[in-house]
Amino acid sequence: MPKEETILRFDQVSFGYEYGKPILDEVDFSLRRGLKVALMGQNGAGKSTIFQLITWLLQPDSGEIHVGRQVTVATARQVIPREQLELSVLDFFRQYADGEVFQIKGKIHDVLEIVHLNVPIERPVNKLSGGQQARLLLASALIQDPDLLLLDEPTNNLDKVGIEHLTQFLIGYEKTCIVISHDADFLNAFTDGVLYLDIHTHKMERYLGNYFDVVKEIAIRIEKENMKNAQLAKTILENKEKANFFANKGGRMRLLAKRMRTKAAELEEEIVDVRKEDRAIRPFTIPAQPGLVGQIMHISSFTTMKNHEIVSHKANITLNKRSRLMLVGPNGIGKTTLLEILASGKSKGAVITSGVKVGYYRQDFSTLNFEDTVFDSLMSVMDKKVEEHMRSVAAGFLITAHQVSSKIGSLSEGQKGLVAFARLVLQEPGLLILDEPTNHINFRHLPVIAKALDQYQGAMVLVSHVLDFVSQIKIDETLDLER
Repeated sequence: MPKEETILRFDQVSFGYEYGKPILDEVDFSLRRGLKVALMGQNGAGKSTIFQLITWLLQPDSGEIHVGRQVTVATARQVIPREQLELSVLDFFRQYADGEVFQIKGKIHDVLEIVHLNVPIERPVNKLSGGQQARLLLASALIQDPDLLLLDEPTNNLDKVGIEHLTQFLIGYEKTCIVISHDADFLNAFTDGVLYLDIHTHKMERYLGNYFDVVKEIAIRIEKENMKNAQLAKTILENKEKANFFANKGGRMRLLAKRMRTKAAELEEEIVDVRKEDRAIRPFTIPAQPGLVGQIMHISSFTTMKNHEIVSHKANITLNKRSRLMLVGPNGIGKTTLLEILASGKSKGAVITSGVKVGYYRQDFSTLNFEDTVFDSLMSVMDKKVEEHMRSVAAGFLITAHQVSSKIGSLSEGQKGLVAFARLVLQEPGLLILDEPTNHINFRHLPVIAKALDQYQGAMVLVSHVLDFVSQIKIDETLDLER
């Protein structure tokens, strides 16, 4: 296949899940062999939809998608489908690799080495940590040896070592790659350009350079468009004022006034629509449960995983009002499992004071019922069910009136994350347990979320691999599970 050959082209592609609500509107772009590009856009813009169209899981409403002859495509998705979580690692890979079992096992060994994952192939997928599952998703795409690799939020759940390993792999990767990610630093390390899907126009824009170059270019364009509009508005006003003046003079002056009004109308048509830049969510607070006093939770013991075996540890950690505990450790050591046990209130080594409401943010959003509408999901956590208040909170998280009536399962992963935060606001918990709350979230929202967590007045247990995010939150105690 020639180096300059176009292996993917979207030609006037339009698509929408519902009539009259477009996701893509006559989108055009092409991709040459060997390029590595970032696909970016606001939560819900349709980035994952682009991947599903490329792999023919969805069909366009109009336009054509051209994939080069004999070009193979594989996707590393954001999350493992729920129906596949019960599979063993071996059976999970057998969906993507052809051949006899002994041949597949050899391929699995090689690809797990590439993604730096050491787990028994007999282990059920649901027994893997979030970071291990993220590596497994990448490996499931690599084992297919595709010409075009599609990565959907590949850094979610990965620890620092995992992100560094993935970055170095992609720097040396010689095939074509499209990556969806909100991690600008990660993308800038290896991408050749940016495909930007505008959530407002439903068009695709293409830029050279990294994401910071894109932001700068957009800012310059907005400034030019505003200057042009300001000059046009001034000229239009002058023509209208002159037209009104000459119209009162009668005779030939009325004809001149008519021409000036026509000119003003023509100029009004030249006013350009200034690009609406991605919006961040509104600043918010998570109200703490009223009446919190004294101890909220005490941890006397916990367990971790080491060499695939359970290890017990003693502890003496007390969380009171405004106490913040950070859990750290590599992927697979048991952070998510520990948080799940703490949130359930069934841990033998942890006691949550009776009556304390627990707000639990899970990285896989399994606290959400995907069959519920957003309306029902948000109303269900409120003590006083005031619909006006619920809709106001939802709007602050960019949840539209249309999305409020949609099922949770129909939302993008980023939108599910915003619904999960809206639930915490409406729930007013006394104890927050947060498992990778930055996953899938647009980086523009992260400073707003970090500030809300820093100002939270209840107790908090946090797991996050995003150090810049954590640095904005006052942490009182750190528990390193590896020590």
